[in-house]
Amino acid sequence: MRKVLSALGISDVNPGGFSGSWMGGGKAQPVLSPIDGERLATVQNVTPQEFEAILAGCHRAFASWKLVPAPKRGEVVKEIGDELRRNKAALAELVTLEMGKTLREGLGEVQEMIDICDLAVGLSRQLYGLTMPSERRMHRLQEQWHPLGVVGVITAFNFPVAVWSWNTAIALVCGDTVLWKPSSKAPLTAIACTRIAEKALRKFGFDPAICSLAIGRGSDIGDLINTDPRVALVSYTGSVPGGRHVGGLVQARFGRHILELGGNNAVIVSEKGDLDIALRSIYFGAIGTSGQRCTSTRRVIVHESIFETFKTRLLELYRQTPIGDPLEDKHLMGPLVDAGAVDTMLAAIETVKAQGGRILCGGERLPHPGGCYVTPCIAEVSGNLPIVQEETFAPVLYLMTYKTIEEAIALQNGVPQGLSSAIITNDQRESELFLSVSGSDCGIANVNTGTSGAEIGGAFGGEKETGGGRESGSDAWKAYMRRQTSALNFSGQVELAQGITLDI
Repeated sequence: MRKVLSALGISDVNPGGFSGSWMGGGKAQPVLSPIDGERLATVQNVTPQEFEAILAGCHRAFASWKLVPAPKRGEVVKEIGDELRRNKAALAELVTLEMGKTLREGLGEVQEMIDICDLAVGLSRQLYGLTMPSERRMHRLQEQWHPLGVVGVITAFNFPVAVWSWNTAIALVCGDTVLWKPSSKAPLTAIACTRIAEKALRKFGFDPAICSLAIGRGSDIGDLINTDPRVALVSYTGSVPGGRHVGGLVQARFGRHILELGGNNAVIVSEKGDLDIALRSIYFGAIGTSGQRCTSTRRVIVHESIFETFKTRLLELYRQTPIGDPLEDKHLMGPLVDAGAVDTMLAAIETVKAQGGRILCGGERLPHPGGCYVTPCIAEVSGNLPIVQEETFAPVLYLMTYKTIEEAIALQNGVPQGLSSAIITNDQRESELFLSVSGSDCGIANVNTGTSGAEIGGAFGGEKETGGGRESGSDAWKAYMRRQTSALNFSGQVELAQGITLDI
């Protein structure tokens, strides 16, 4: 463990702020591993005064960074990606040590960072505007995209590095600077990634404040980001209540925000689908990251004719789940992030029982150092009970039945969240209906694959209480830039639009 920390520049005590130089004079925060409760290191949070210096530095760096040609900015992002490649194994292990996901998932998360850097490098030569025909003679109408400013990135513990990279790689090639406030549950990975970005920026001679960092509580440091007009865009990943809070503060000053909030993701299993594909997709989707993904499978809507067969086979998989130290490859599920998450899960299970649900397996706290290990739970319910409509950020899976595909889609859509969804079917009509305007109302809709494991090439995000934001691929880059429409007159005369005449 100490070797990994040292390789990534993590000391026993670490300053939690960076904007060209490191600082941290606030409260000391010990970082404990959910694997065994051992202290990994200590972080010194930033003070409000230090935050002001950090934001001022990040804002100042924007003045020069926005003038750098986008392909040159892409070269810096390429170097960040190369540094991530060189440090992939160590950073993945730190992710596992700090938040508890399995090492194979940690490696996948760092690979996602590398992939988004590669995508952003190509994007740096493709920040296209449009040219439109003008209604006026000898005029040209065009739009172009300019850098926006400081992007505040507030991330959650469950993907402690990937979500930062989705925002940062795109923001950097767009000409923005980035101020990162990570989850207080995963600050060490943020320090490690900031050091990687610092190294790349210094190599090319750029101000390292372009990628700044401020570690502290959301109620103080987070709200300083949300309320400061120098932060042009706030990208927030977290809970629905947190999103309401952030969105309200940012909107009050007419800032921009990207909200990636709750998921309550369902898989419809048709009697016309491949049961093996359904079982494998749902199993990983439900237990991956110990059920702590925003795209985790929470609900399974199964055709009544195959329900008993499906249930029996899924229970067999669950009862064989190897749970333990996530650094050991034999384990498919590690701990929850902390003891509080375990308490929340157990309370939700009691609510399921009180509302008429039946626990089929799991839901027990395991005797293990650290106190954060549980068995994954399956509950059989009758439709979307009140507790089912909430997102319990833990490995609790709800099974329910349906008769018609229309009923299944109604159940799928019948929750406040709208992030990810899937259908397992070999019937083209069912799959097309699911993807149509009458089908899934989610931002992600999959056929014959699960709700989890989104690729960086597509825009990531969802509707309703998921927040409506989009990050990562496709044209999500437009959120990080300022659109400008221009009319160019080369006629030698003045002509107004809409046929208006002006006699002078």
